[in-house]
Amino acid sequence: MLKNALTILLCLSLGLQSAWTQSIDENRQYFRENFEKNELRISMRDGVNLFTAVYAPKDKTQSYPIIMMRTPYSCSPYGPDEYTSRVPDYYPHLMEEGYIFVFQDVRGRYMSEGEYVDVRPFIPNKTGKQTDDNSDTYDTIDWLVKNIGNNNGKVGIFGISYPGFYSTMSLPEAHPALKAVSPQAPVTDWFIGDDFHHNGAFFLMDAFRFYSSFGRPRPEPTTQGKPSLVEQTMEDNYEFFMELGPIKNVKKKYFGDSIKFWNDLMAHPNMDDFWKARNPRPHLKNVTPSVMTVGGFFDAEDSFGPFGVYRAVEEQNSPNTENRLVMGPWYHGQWARGDGNRMGNVFWGFNSTDYYKQHIELPFFNYYLKEKGNNDLPEASIFLTGENTWNAYEDWPPKGAVEKVLYFHPKGGLSFDAPSTSESFDEYVSDPNRPVPYTEDVHMNRTREYMTDDQRFAGRRPDVMVYESDILEEDVTLTGPITAKLFVSTTGTDADYVVKLIDVFPDLLPNYTPNEKSVPMGGYQMMVRGDVFRGRFRNSFEKPEPFTPGKVTEVEFTMPDVGHTFKKGHRIMIQVQNSWFPLVDRNPQKFVNIYQCDEEDFQKATHRIYHDADRPSQLKVSILEK
Repeated sequence: MLKNALTILLCLSLGLQSAWTQSIDENRQYFRENFEKNELRISMRDGVNLFTAVYAPKDKTQSYPIIMMRTPYSCSPYGPDEYTSRVPDYYPHLMEEGYIFVFQDVRGRYMSEGEYVDVRPFIPNKTGKQTDDNSDTYDTIDWLVKNIGNNNGKVGIFGISYPGFYSTMSLPEAHPALKAVSPQAPVTDWFIGDDFHHNGAFFLMDAFRFYSSFGRPRPEPTTQGKPSLVEQTMEDNYEFFMELGPIKNVKKKYFGDSIKFWNDLMAHPNMDDFWKARNPRPHLKNVTPSVMTVGGFFDAEDSFGPFGVYRAVEEQNSPNTENRLVMGPWYHGQWARGDGNRMGNVFWGFNSTDYYKQHIELPFFNYYLKEKGNNDLPEASIFLTGENTWNAYEDWPPKGAVEKVLYFHPKGGLSFDAPSTSESFDEYVSDPNRPVPYTEDVHMNRTREYMTDDQRFAGRRPDVMVYESDILEEDVTLTGPITAKLFVSTTGTDADYVVKLIDVFPDLLPNYTPNEKSVPMGGYQMMVRGDVFRGRFRNSFEKPEPFTPGKVTEVEFTMPDVGHTFKKGHRIMIQVQNSWFPLVDRNPQKFVNIYQCDEEDFQKATHRIYHDADRPSQLKVSILEK
């Protein structure tokens, strides 16, 4: 429910003149003048030493809490006189407040000893010298509170993306000194929803680019990262990955046996014990620190993780556990390092990150680590796009939201009324040798802006089905997860299903002022949420099943939450397609091991999407009635 009737506004008129509004140069100078750096090697219970950089206030007249980030991306720069830019650039609000900042290279990365393991599984009830990322965090905290001068005995942890995963991993069996944890865009489930798989569909472009450098072995501690194994030979990623051919060619043409985790990806096409062991959610029980999970609705990498961590803590712990969710209109990490005034072509009208830093993140850490301020943050701080406001809720999704169904109709219709026709479907051909691109632009690297890109380019293709509502007579606000339920058939034996929820702007916008990129917004089709489901997993992620050619089959899957208002005068649109390339690898539409298939396995298939009384394809949504 809405915590109070007033929308939280960004108080820009206050004219706050603190370090977080100063220039980057001023912040960096302040950090160097007021903090001293020490480089340490902290020994874990098995004798492995982890490289740790500590930045402590020079003022010793008071004690300070410790705030820590553990990272596989290097806690550089290295050297006692080399100061990180992370703190003054991204966290000036915490810097000026006064914290001891700790950055640590995780086991097996950069200057830390030991062997690195991707999303290292948690070991419950560890004995003796057994270690995991949870024990490494515990041992580090234990050393810090006993050995770092002028600390007040309280520790906080935060981190974005992979460091967000390490933040999550601090929660089970947490050290008593750990009081506040903020997993931000946390890597959470690499098979169901984050980074490299969505509902079993392989996110080819991200995995290929990431592991071409990150996955290269590091035999000995080093201050240097590894360059990519892949030489960029063209500017068109669609063309690049089409020329690559079947996925097995990655190993043949580029990686060989040098990238261990790529080989792991290829060896585990289904959700087996390998993937289950790397899911931290089942272990988020008996949580003692206060938790605030942060994410972006338009995070192209980890939009699933924040909701996954928040719900796991919420559902597996007592009601007294302090557990909060913050979701903004952001790309990956934009709340820390971006200005937050737009996402791609869509502008919010103000800097959406400033409010978060000053009125959410800072009060969270101050209260739990300094006993400063009030414990009055809401359960959920949510930025509703469309109306472009911060809102406070006592629950997420809000309890006042009402579940409704958007039904597909003949001739591309979309309505909250169920179809009444007895036989109705759309039929089209999907060709994996001409896959639907995920964006109309030509570029080499995956964009972050595709999450709000104009979808008109896709809707003009014959292999993309479009369903559109009438012009809305009143605002419609959707909150929480959305569930696609499709009744389909195919002449093939496998298929992917991509579903996109789209806000269609009016053709002529009254009193419209062009945005700074001069992008025409009349008729703009803003993607609000899009996701993919690999059809072979419709009954089980563990045991895939082929489709029976020609048989009507139900495919249902849940997409990450939304918080969006479709304004009066707009339309709601849903697009359905069977490829999203090269964001997602091509499904050959034949039930084979896609990671080992050949070029001749890729085949055209005729698809049907049904929308009649007995087979009502639909999107289940929750509408917040104000």
